[in-house]
Amino acid sequence: MRGWHNGTAFACRANFRGFDSHPALDLKMKKIILIGGSPVAGKSYATRKIAEKLKLPWISTDTIREQMREIVNKKDYPALFLHKNATPKMGVDFLNNNSAEEIVRVVNEENVEVWRGVKALIETDYVWKSYIIEGVAILPNLVSKLKDKSIVVVFIIDEDVKRIRETIFSRGLWDDAKKYPDSVKEKEVEWVLAFNKYIKDEAKKYGFPVVSVGKRKDYIGEIEKVIES
Repeated sequence: MRGWHNGTAFACRANFRGFDSHPALDLKMKKIILIGGSPVAGKSYATRKIAEKLKLPWISTDTIREQMREIVNKKDYPALFLHKNATPKMGVDFLNNNSAEEIVRVVNEENVEVWRGVKALIETDYVWKSYIIEGVAILPNLVSKLKDKSIVVVFIIDEDVKRIRETIFSRGLWDDAKKYPDSVKEKEVEWVLAFNKYIKDEAKKYGFPVVSVGKRKDYIGEIEKVIES
């Protein structure tokens, strides 16, 4: 397992963004920033802006997931590979045949397996003192098990249903919006709202802050306040 941990961490470190042009800020103390939250809430955008300001490298759990698929044994991570080669039709069938809550459950089964790669990166990293990891695989119950006091956690949700709908119908969630029919996109809106509820309930249970993006004017500042606290 140690070899797998090192291999995963090495592969993921090679995919950090921002560290070439923005050497990490020499903070007095190590700080690992974890930004989780619901789909289409703006996690990547917020992370990029904060990383640029703090001059920190960052990586998405989506990238970690793809790196893991190249390294790990498929038999040991069935949920990780469940939708790896899914076609648009398979996506449509999955969305049509499951409730929003069931979709959240299935997605989180994959997230639990991706988290093993995230955790491996955190536990074996020796290159950067501070960095940011963002993505849906950062879940409150998983983060609560970490003992590293240098870790700062914040979750982002978007509760503006109109904006969620517009984003999904124009950009897509399962895939590029043009690759699958609008008829199932309303289910994706329900999925995001169900994930919002899951994050809010779990974050409250484990005592983690949640930032709602609101009108998108001040939410990055709210995240920065959490990081600086």
